[in-house]
Amino acid sequence: MCRYLLSELLFLYGISYMKNVIITIDGPAGTGKSTVAREVAARLGYTYLDTGALYRAAAVAIEDAQVNIYDDETCGMIVSNTDIVLLNDRITINGKDVTSEIRANHISEVASKIASHPSVRKALLAIQRSFGQQYSLVAEGRDTGSVVFPDAQVKIFLSASETERANRRYNELVARKTAISYEQVLDEVIKRDQRDTSRKISPLVVAEHAIVVDTTQLDINGVVNKVVEITRDRLADQ
Repeated sequence: MCRYLLSELLFLYGISYMKNVIITIDGPAGTGKSTVAREVAARLGYTYLDTGALYRAAAVAIEDAQVNIYDDETCGMIVSNTDIVLLNDRITINGKDVTSEIRANHISEVASKIASHPSVRKALLAIQRSFGQQYSLVAEGRDTGSVVFPDAQVKIFLSASETERANRRYNELVARKTAISYEQVLDEVIKRDQRDTSRKISPLVVAEHAIVVDTTQLDINGVVNKVVEITRDRLADQ
């Protein structure tokens, strides 16, 4: 009991006095990163950074420009010249609100492809790191702990079985009235994993010192509670 109370006090001290605490939550598609990161940020009073939303916004900008999405240099130039603003769960490109548009399934596919371009990643890296300079935050994505914030105080890697992740994604798309089969979603999940783990630039990996949390048998609240507990313990030890 005394150890728990001490941990709680140190955790609260950390929130009040530790400058710019960074918590990273990485993992493949369908592990619940966005929902978990948003809820953890809300509980701790931190800023929530959805790095995937930045890549999807970049995908919208590139698609609007009607260029070859496999052309690294051209895609990077477009992203560098696009004003991408992420604020309070709303995202705009050059003043246009694309918050809903970036959640379309085909935009996610384009985002996955352009994420392999070094020039695109470089352009978005500066935007992501600027958040860490301004706020204590919970950042979620695929390389936030390994590349974007390698010195983060707390690093989490969420995992789940392919079938469970495909099922979650399928239910999400059906809720949005997207015409797609479970088999198609499972195939997309498998292909996405292959792209994310095999790309030369910033592949999906478990970052050094990251704690792996298997979410297959956990609901969102269970995952959030576990991440908050890990955060308490990590910050209490620092």
